[in-house]
Amino acid sequence: MKVILRRAVIAAVVAVVAFAGWVALPVPRHMLSAPAAPSVTLRDRHGIVLRTTRASDGTRQRWVSLADIDPQVVQAFLAVEDRRFFEHHGVDLRAMARAFVSDARSGRVVSGASTITMQLARELTGAGRSWPGKLAQIAWALRLDAHLTKQEILEQYLNRIDLGQGAVGVPAAAALYFGTTASSVGLAHAALLAGMAHSPSRENPFTAPTRARARRAYALTRMRVLGYATAADAMRARREPLVSPDPSYAFLAPHFVAHVLSTNTRGDVTTSLDLGLQEEIEGEVRATVDALHDRGVRQAAVVVLSNRTGEVLAWVGSPDFWADSAGQTDMVISLRQPGSSLKPFLYGLAFDAGYTPGTLLSDVARTYQTAVGPYHPRNYDRRYHGLVRAREALASSYNVPAVGLADTLGVDRFLRTLHLAGFASLEHSSEYYGLGLALGDGDVSLLELANAYRSLANGGLWRPARWDMESGAARTDARRVLSARSAALVLDILADPDARTPAFGTITPFDFPFPVAVKTGTSRHFTDNWAVGTTREFTVAVWAGNFTGQPMAGVSGVTGAGPLLHRSVMLTARRYQPGLLATPASLGAEPVRICRLSGMLAGPQCPYVTEWFAPGTAPAQLCDWHVSGSTSAPSVRAALRLVSPHDGDAYAIPPGVDARYATLALRAEGAAPMSWSVDGSPVHANRWTLVPGAHSVTVTSATGEIVTAHIEVQ
Repeated sequence: MKVILRRAVIAAVVAVVAFAGWVALPVPRHMLSAPAAPSVTLRDRHGIVLRTTRASDGTRQRWVSLADIDPQVVQAFLAVEDRRFFEHHGVDLRAMARAFVSDARSGRVVSGASTITMQLARELTGAGRSWPGKLAQIAWALRLDAHLTKQEILEQYLNRIDLGQGAVGVPAAAALYFGTTASSVGLAHAALLAGMAHSPSRENPFTAPTRARARRAYALTRMRVLGYATAADAMRARREPLVSPDPSYAFLAPHFVAHVLSTNTRGDVTTSLDLGLQEEIEGEVRATVDALHDRGVRQAAVVVLSNRTGEVLAWVGSPDFWADSAGQTDMVISLRQPGSSLKPFLYGLAFDAGYTPGTLLSDVARTYQTAVGPYHPRNYDRRYHGLVRAREALASSYNVPAVGLADTLGVDRFLRTLHLAGFASLEHSSEYYGLGLALGDGDVSLLELANAYRSLANGGLWRPARWDMESGAARTDARRVLSARSAALVLDILADPDARTPAFGTITPFDFPFPVAVKTGTSRHFTDNWAVGTTREFTVAVWAGNFTGQPMAGVSGVTGAGPLLHRSVMLTARRYQPGLLATPASLGAEPVRICRLSGMLAGPQCPYVTEWFAPGTAPAQLCDWHVSGSTSAPSVRAALRLVSPHDGDAYAIPPGVDARYATLALRAEGAAPMSWSVDGSPVHANRWTLVPGAHSVTVTSATGEIVTAHIEVQ
């Protein structure tokens, strides 16, 4: 035993002597030299610089001496990270003892007790945060403290600390976040930088302004307690804006750029963003918020995706990124309840399960017994509409039929479909969401919503959106959400203005000169407006509301997000051809005349509509509601009425509008199918291209009724 003890003592002495000799060795000078910083850039799809140059490793690094760094910065870091920095020799034994007790009590690492010198050692050596890494930090901290002055350690640390968004060191962060130099930062700026140091990605003011503000407040409190700031100065600093960048630094499409840099900070990057489109939509977002300010709308967001490639073409997270009122909050990726905008995926699931657009659904009062009590779904208009066709129920966004569908098909099945459509943020179980999931009772992001609708335009196949400009290499990450035919049926319904007329009227922001499938959503208590428009080639998704969740005053998806959607779609169409949506006919669906009221095969006296049916799904029974002498229901004859245009209307071709889009909608109510002519020449579409002069527009119904409107085009 004595021999073993003697050997252990000798080994310990040898280890201590060896460690002391290692500590006594000078620190290699190459470890302390300032790194080189060749430049790289972040560009839009046309090569325009979105963000100023960076170093080869993705950083924006500048080395300055400690004398050129504002003393308040030093005080802030000392207050937050290492208040006994000038008292210890690289390792704070008191802090480590306290951290050991705290970690032992909690059963996990809650405090690392890292000094500024230990953090510098981690930056220099790459030592991890595990226990072996912590021991390496301690060893190097002792060696650094033995050979460098406290001032040299601070200079190395403040020039190397990671402060988020690729900014390495206080000088780089001061230029990035505040548009100033390290020698000119104020108290609020110093506190923010120090507060960010322990977790620059989580407390970054660009991507997490609320957490960044809280960390700044914590740093100011620490500085006040330690006598580095007066109470009055700290109070004033709390009220200052988080960021105020230097305009000489390119920082365009800031929400988009911040998101890209949160996932990629290396290399010369060409993104998919179209800066010209981006800036136009930014202007529309600001104009929308200004117009709706009196109705309680303070914020809005837009994202535009290319359907074919999934590339982000525009990304506006808020009206003003630099606004102090949480302008850095990005509503493209923040989570909110989407209201009725999830319904198309429920109806697509129903079509895959054998339902058709002509299926009659019940829109009557009903109570569902749930685990949390009785559930009484109600429609937006607070009315019930009896039996309604699925086409009208979806296009008019009736809530009661949607809840009935969810109950019949199963919430779990619907949730699986939403997961296939990319709604990864719906993390809870179907029991958690319940039947309300059909009405959007689950938080999703605008980007998820846009990309899910993109899957409808792509024949029911989902692929992830992307911000880079990849080559045309084959993508293998597709998954099927709905069948191609069901996706086409959903788009056909959402692009049908007649089907949405019962709920939204004939005049809406969704009248486009090319096919657009449109859906709106309004969350409970009117806190969020959503609107999505999908063409063959691109998808636009819009959100309007308030970051605080404050309800808006009488603003719906049509009056709030709708006008912004219309302008954003038209702006995108000026740059990217919208194309034609896939039709049900192109995927094997058949047109069948059915009774507008009963949903059965139309008889000679039925007010009928033409509906699409997959082979074998059309109704087989002839309608018996409108047979002469029948007592089942009164005979109905729909009088022909022009909806657009009206007799005497005058139109003007807007200056600067592409001739392809200067068109007039042709709509009427009556017995379908209807035929149209202008000045005696047949028109085989539901729109007519405007031509200057006086014109006669004539519609003829299936029953032979004729109505003519005389219009003038200037």
